[in-house]
Amino acid sequence: MVEKATQSEEADTQPIQQASKESQPEESSGPADASMEHPEFDEYEGVTFEVVEGEEMEGGKKVRRRGVYLLPNLFTTGALFSGFYAIVAAMNGLFEQSAIAIFVAMVLDGLDGRVARMTNTQSEFGAQYDSLSDCISFGVAPALVSYSWSLSNLGKIGWMVAFVFAACAALRLARFNVQIETADKRYFTGLPSPAAAAVVAGMVWFGTENGYDGQAVAGAAALLTAFVAVMMVSNVKYNSFKELDFKGRVPFVAILVVVLVLAVVASYPAGVLLAIFLLYALSGPLLFLKRRK
Repeated sequence: MVEKATQSEEADTQPIQQASKESQPEESSGPADASMEHPEFDEYEGVTFEVVEGEEMEGGKKVRRRGVYLLPNLFTTGALFSGFYAIVAAMNGLFEQSAIAIFVAMVLDGLDGRVARMTNTQSEFGAQYDSLSDCISFGVAPALVSYSWSLSNLGKIGWMVAFVFAACAALRLARFNVQIETADKRYFTGLPSPAAAAVVAGMVWFGTENGYDGQAVAGAAALLTAFVAVMMVSNVKYNSFKELDFKGRVPFVAILVVVLVLAVVASYPAGVLLAIFLLYALSGPLLFLKRRK
């Protein structure tokens, strides 16, 4: 009788245990189940070093593009390094080296985009990285170099002019990014930030090489820095020279002209570069006035 009662109690408890097991939620087996339950779950969340730029169709399936292109971003990193070095050199009173570093950043900045197009390695990451690098190399660096060399002698006015230059460079780059699809490729709207940085760097290089005291020319340095800053955010049109065909054949004399220009620049780089980019900065307002007439 006792055994039958025990068997009866076990039989009664089995449906209850089975019902209890069915009512309990199944435990998650891992991150895959979590990502199924939560579509917004990011498999790269946490401390990772991965870049995912989006999705593209391959073989009828959506595939995430991971990683970055190395070659063009190396040139961008070099330009960023040159801009940072210019700041450090100016802090240590090495104004000639800081000015040269800004021109080196210009060369590297001009190469990264062309290398990306030649090797078909354009990417949204590269475009954003290049823009941030330009903001430092052609916005913050020239402003601080000019301030350290001369503008600091003007007190509050000096650092205000330096800040205006840096802010205008950032605004110029932001406007360029949002208008890149609709802008006329033949012209730049406003003075390009590399050209504005070249004017400031050329001024510092020319003044240092010729022994000018930054304090003595502080007023002129402030006016020139403020002028190119305003030109960056203006709507004045500047020739982009993108219509020039460097792939086609040219007369032999063109090579001789290039050699002559390089020889002139090499003979007196500070003065020649300052003159070239200052004339380019003035070309926009002069052509604007000519068209108005």
